Formats: sequence, C-alpha cells, structure tokens
Amino acid sequence: MLPFRRLFCVFSVSLILASCGGKTDQTAEQKDSVRTVQTPKQIGDVLGVAVIEPAARISQLSAETGGVVKSVNVQIGQQLRKGQVILTMDNEVESAQLRQANVKIGTQQDAIETARQNVQTLQIQLQKAEVDLKRNETLFAGKALTRKELDDSRYDVQNLQQQIRASEAQVKQTQGRISELRADIQYATTIAGLKTVKAPTDGTLLSLDAKVGQFLNSNQSIGDFAPAGPLVAVTEIDELFALNVKVGQRAYIRPQGSNERLTSGTVVLASPYLRKKSLFSDNAANLEDRRVREVRVQLDDPSKVIIGARVDCLITVN
Repeated sequence: MLPFRRLFCVFSVSLILASCGGKTDQTAEQKDSVRTVQTPKQIGDVLGVAVIEPAARISQLSAETGGVVKSVNVQIGQQLRKGQVILTMDNEVESAQLRQANVKIGTQQDAIETARQNVQTLQIQLQKAEVDLKRNETLFAGKALTRKELDDSRYDVQNLQQQIRASEAQVKQTQGRISELRADIQYATTIAGLKTVKAPTDGTLLSLDAKVGQFLNSNQSIGDFAPAGPLVAVTEIDELFALNVKVGQRAYIRPQGSNERLTSGTVVLASPYLRKKSLFSDNAANLEDRRVREVRVQLDDPSKVIIGARVDCLITVN
C-alpha cells in the first residue's frame, strides 16, 4: 500500500489538471460563441464599371434608300440642328420624275382654263339661243313662224344647256386630275428626299463612315449620333449590392484603376429588375450566373469625360 501522503499528492494533481482542462474548453466555447454573433461590416460604397453615354442614348444613322454618295456636308464632332443635311446621294432619276410631274401639272392647269373658257362661250351662246326662242315663240303665236322653226330654237337651247353641263363636268374632272398630279409631285419630292441623310434631332455627330462616290445600301448604318442633353454613366451593380443603390444617391467618376476624381453625379435611375450582364460581357466563356441591376448616374460636369469611355463609378450608399 502507498503511503497516505503520496496518495494525497496524486489526488491533488488530478484535481488541478481537471480544473485546467475545464477552463480551456470553456474559453474555446466562448470564442466560438463570439464568432457566431459577429455583425457584418456595413457597406459604404458600391463600385461598378460604367460607360459614358448621352441620356437619350446613342443612335445609329442610316439611309432609307440606296444610292451613291454625292456630297458630305458636315464634319465629325459638329453640332447639328434637327433636319440638317448630313450627306446627299445622287438623285438624278428622282429629280427627273419630279420635273416630269411639275410639267404635267402645268399642262393640266392649262386644260382646266381651256375648259372654263369653253363653258363661258357656251353660256353666251345659250343666252342668245334663249332670246331667239322667246322671239320665235312670239312670231309663232302671230303665225309668222312655222312649228319646225320653233322646235329648232327649243332644240338649240336644250343642246347648249347639255353642252354646258358636260363642260362643267369636264372642268371638275380636270380639277380632280390636278389633285392626283399634286399627289404625284409630293411622292416624287418624298422619294427625292430619301436621297439625303438628316440629323434626327439636335445633337453631335460622333462618327460618319461614308465617302463621296461610295454606294450605300438601304438601312445601312453609316455613323453614330449623340442627341443633345446631359451625359450619364451607365453601370451595372451586382445583385449582392443591388438593394443598396437608390435614386438620389451621390456618386463620383474616376478613370479605371485610378483614385483621381473626374466628376461627380447623382443616381437618376435604378432599374426595378435584375437582368443578365450586358455591359462589357465580351467573354463568352464567362458562365457565372449572376444578375445585375442597371444604374444611371447623371454627371455634374460632362466636359471632364468622353462619350464611350469606360470608367469606374463609385456610388455612396450610406
């Protein structure tokens, strides 16, 4: 048997070890508990890659009909007014058709005037025939004129009345023909007008891919046009942060990969739905199934950026 003193020492050491082990387990458990109740860090800014565009979007210019470019009337970067001619194509055939229609309408107007003069001549003849008829009726009553002569006088009056009605109908017909010819002139003018490309509204010509002598196909894109108005930075925010972005929040624009501020702006549009990525999705191998929210920021100083530039758009969401 072990001495009593040695048994007491062994028992004491066991109690000490048990006490130390319990404290270690309790400390680890407390640490795990702290990690599980940590709150996520609050988001301050949301960053998106953006492209600079006009608020009314860039539109592509095209010709409504085919033809050979005859003249280019403007320069790239020029400020244009609505309806200003950008280029003109050869329109000799259309111009000839327009001249032909104008000649026809002139001829028809002469025909109308001739028909009116004919009506006036017949009316004068009718007035004389009616006077002759009254005189012959008086002579016939006095037995100084035969029945045949009286009937001939009545026939002359009726015949002239019928000719006048026919001539008046001819005048109306020729006038109706004038309306048709004017419609032809309008059509020829419209066709000739299709041989020009005009500015759809006030704005800036960004590019023009057309040269004198070049043949343009119908609806062929020949350039880009930026309507007048404010510039916006169009960006797409990942769905993880989409709910943090709201209209009215402030943002600033900087070059990609730089902290230099180009200009600031305000969120004017936050799309009400999520969609597939569209900006900068050139890599077909990117199969990541994440959706984005389109956001537009109207710029305070558009002169600091260039249309079409890729920039960083940092939106303050706090």
